[in-house]
Amino acid sequence: MHSESSIREPLILGHKTYHDITVDIVGPIENKAPRGWYILTSIAALIAAYGIGCILYLIGEGIGTWGLNKTVDWAWDITNFVWWVGIGHAGTLISAVLLLFRQKWRMAINRSAEAMTIFAVIMAATFPMIHMGRIWMAYYVFPLPNQFGSLWVNFNSPLLWDVFAISTYFSVSLVFWYIGLIPDFATIRDRLTKPAWKKAYSILSFGWTGNAKAWTRFEEVSLVLAGVATPLVFSVHSVVSMDFATSIIPGWHTTIFPPYFVSGAVFSGFAMVQTLLLVLRKVMKLESYINVKHVEYMNIVIIVTGSIVGVAYITELFISWYSGVEYESYAFINRATGPYWWAYWSMMTCNVISPQLFWFKKLRTNLAFTFFMSIVVNVGMWFERFVIIVTSLHRDYMPSSWTMFHPTWVDVGVFLGTIGIFFTLYLLFARYFPVVALNELKSILKSSGESYKQQQATADQHH
Repeated sequence: MHSESSIREPLILGHKTYHDITVDIVGPIENKAPRGWYILTSIAALIAAYGIGCILYLIGEGIGTWGLNKTVDWAWDITNFVWWVGIGHAGTLISAVLLLFRQKWRMAINRSAEAMTIFAVIMAATFPMIHMGRIWMAYYVFPLPNQFGSLWVNFNSPLLWDVFAISTYFSVSLVFWYIGLIPDFATIRDRLTKPAWKKAYSILSFGWTGNAKAWTRFEEVSLVLAGVATPLVFSVHSVVSMDFATSIIPGWHTTIFPPYFVSGAVFSGFAMVQTLLLVLRKVMKLESYINVKHVEYMNIVIIVTGSIVGVAYITELFISWYSGVEYESYAFINRATGPYWWAYWSMMTCNVISPQLFWFKKLRTNLAFTFFMSIVVNVGMWFERFVIIVTSLHRDYMPSSWTMFHPTWVDVGVFLGTIGIFFTLYLLFARYFPVVALNELKSILKSSGESYKQQQATADQHH
């Protein structure tokens, strides 16, 4: 009796052998990069350079170059920070949580999702650094021994927990990602002929031999790291949400924030994985490994997390009325009908209404529609953070200090710059690293490869 049902569709399409998998995935690294890659990398690098220029200008001139004012003293910097951290959540979720649940479909997508996590967290970390204004004082956020005299970090502040949460999250994700890459680097090392490249990949692969003991340890370490990384998925974004929830500002002071931010993060993270992978599978011809089934599974996660986010929005609205606190209800009435109504309704449309279209199988298995939706979701999630931050601040208790927030070119430039840096890093990753965990994929070929599935089906019929 087979443990795998023959009803499930194969995850690896085409009649692939172990050798084919290696050739398909290592091929792009061995051969010359296509022209499109150079064009895209140049565009991304130019945008990145412009963004770095804006950051340097900002540090030279001061935070006054942003559109902040006395009432709205937090805006795009923190919006972008939370947005990037959120995007970084899908990678760890795909790798760690699905590994613990023994889900085979994660193997085709985990590598690129983990890379996305690491680059997104780097982008997120730049925002708190630059919004300090005096970046050379950044070491003040670490609980260093008492050289500062009586000055000490405030352990009650969620901004300090952010430092811990994000540095932990980054380091664990990085180790997890790198350990997964080691066997694949060894495969590349054994195939390359140019001595310099061979040397580089042999250093990267830490002398991996691929004997049974190495694989046993590899699997043990992966499980341990997955166990460590899973609570991090929840803790990191809960801490980020507490930056708001521990304040007393109407519209922020909410206990629902941690679970709702976490599901929102997974929601936007999976959308970003779709954006990147749908392009990647086309360009690198990985259709046999990343197929419609994978896309559909990810869309199902998007439906679930999008619905949780929708419930959270409606709960917030209901409680603001039910609480009887007029300031709280005003904050929400102002969100929906005030001067920033367009941001609120963009958020509602993109995050609550649009994912529900994925209930139709025809739509959730349609790649072009999925690609469009993945961008819509990330735009909506950016608006969500903007709405939470700016609309709660711009009208406070004193009507005389009500203002509007207008981003300046520096605000926009820094944000575009981080998108440019992110894509530059991602394109470099796609060129020099195996974008699919090829050695892990081989482990499911016998149970989920198309030709093996067919053999099994015919064998079952003969019984």
